[in-house]
Amino acid sequence: SRISPPPAESTDTMPSLEKIPFGPDRLMVPPIAIGCAELGSMPDAFAYTVSEEDALATVRAFLASPLNYIDTAASYNDGESERRIGMVLRELGGLPDGAILQTKAGCDRIAKDYSRDTVQRRFERSLSLLGVDKVHTCFLHDAEQTTFAHTMTKGSVVDLLLDYKRQGIIGNIGVASGPVDLSLQYVETGVFDCVITHNRYTLLDRSADPVQQEAKRRGMTVLNAAPYGSGILAKGPDAYPRYSYREAPAEFVATARRIQELCAQYGVPMAAAALQFSLRDPNVDVTIVGMSKPERVQQTIDLATYAIPENLWAELDTLPTYTLP
Repeated sequence: SRISPPPAESTDTMPSLEKIPFGPDRLMVPPIAIGCAELGSMPDAFAYTVSEEDALATVRAFLASPLNYIDTAASYNDGESERRIGMVLRELGGLPDGAILQTKAGCDRIAKDYSRDTVQRRFERSLSLLGVDKVHTCFLHDAEQTTFAHTMTKGSVVDLLLDYKRQGIIGNIGVASGPVDLSLQYVETGVFDCVITHNRYTLLDRSADPVQQEAKRRGMTVLNAAPYGSGILAKGPDAYPRYSYREAPAEFVATARRIQELCAQYGVPMAAAALQFSLRDPNVDVTIVGMSKPERVQQTIDLATYAIPENLWAELDTLPTYTLP
């Protein structure tokens, strides 16, 4: 059901959902991308399954919406997310005009193989599963699964992505790594057009801030994924006491409970505050929000445009934050 925001007189300026420029070629994209990890059905990560029927309906819904920006990866259930997206793209006769498609290339997690040949094979599989011959952006994914020296060695994985970029098969290349220090190391190379941080810039953990600031200083596009911390800041700590795809530490749960209480006092959905925390930050260009049901698209738009009092932001800023290992 649609969320009705309160009157806006005593609130700050709500985030805009107008398209923004992305990367050196100024590709215009929505400020919210749809994260498609859940659509691959990954119960170990999210503690629930997603049927193919629900996944396809969700893809159709966001491609028909203003949030027609797909974020997926070769590793999301070993290609299942891409396969399901590709089913809808074939059904529609290809990627609709104006829609944005990005994926991520990286390690074969089963074989623990991050060689150039493996990344190439998996990226070409991504194109085949998606049913496309190019993508707007491709990220070096889960870079913590190997070493910085390995990926950056001449002729290795990053050079592979640059080769695809020169051929026009990849529009922009980015890096998506978990650990903050490693992300910053990649940002400082000057090689990448964009960077994704995940689960490390939320109401509970703001440790990715230095990465985002440095990337913006260099003119890179910054994407922040998982503003709900994989669910605790949307469903609440009692219903979903998990953060970053695993059981949340006790201090995360306690602070999430306090966030929930403050939001309730102001009549604001906790998910609206969690989402807008990312959307309103000047160092974040695109926020990636995972979805697994068609109705989540409109709900996300409603949450993104919900009027939130400045006093709530001030109170939320006084709460402790933490750092993921």
